[in-house]
Amino acid sequence: MKLRKLLAVTLAAASMAAMAGCGPQTADSTDSAAASDMEYIKEKGSLTIGYTLFAPMNYMEGDELIGFETDFAKAVCEKLGVTPDFQEINWDAKEIELSSKKIDCIWNGMTITDDLKSNLSISLPYMENRQVLIVKSEDVDKYTASLDGANVVAESGSAGEELAESEDESFAGSIFTPVDSQAKALMDVASGVSDVAVIDYVMSLGSVGEGTDYANLEIIDKNYPSENYGVAFRKDSDVTAKVNEAMKELKKDGTLDEIAAKYNLDKLITVQ
Repeated sequence: MKLRKLLAVTLAAASMAAMAGCGPQTADSTDSAAASDMEYIKEKGSLTIGYTLFAPMNYMEGDELIGFETDFAKAVCEKLGVTPDFQEINWDAKEIELSSKKIDCIWNGMTITDDLKSNLSISLPYMENRQVLIVKSEDVDKYTASLDGANVVAESGSAGEELAESEDESFAGSIFTPVDSQAKALMDVASGVSDVAVIDYVMSLGSVGEGTDYANLEIIDKNYPSENYGVAFRKDSDVTAKVNEAMKELKKDGTLDEIAAKYNLDKLITVQ
């Protein structure tokens, strides 16, 4: 009886060892040799950057991805000695994409919040922002006075959604619907599907008004609380400190201000 038990235990142990040796590699097992997140990124030679299309931060010009964040990330990657690998993501699933290592960072005009700081590692703030309302030109007076009865849209998972669903009294009488992007929010207002879009001030600068694709839309700035953009990395990642160093170096040598000025964002930079 004891011999049978011994044989059973031995066979079970051998089976488990074989399964461990032949089983599929997971995201965690493939980088088990890396002592840190930075080493993991250095080993593969690239920083996978999660983004959404969001002018003037990341947007397409023909077949080329351009924008402030695009240029900024490229400059930081050059300092780190790795290649930038831009990966478009679903913004609502950004934290899942990051934790599963489909991306290495979220770099796309991401507003720093207490929730994000508790779950992720966030870079130093590099740009100031706030939320603004976008309406048709003929509705400026109407919705400046009140949003009662207005159909309001904002990107799901964004600071705009958080504001629209907050206890801010200006939204008390409105009807809120989340959409999948800030670009979709603008389209909905322009087409008359919705009345008001809540988007980033940064995005509004070059997206609405004379000379843009949305010449029939205007900004209502109610001076909602200011926010700050940051880059998100995995919790306790040592990449964060390296990126912070690179940001400060780019500020010091003038590169960051030069990139920001290219997109008319130089007055919003907060890196010292």
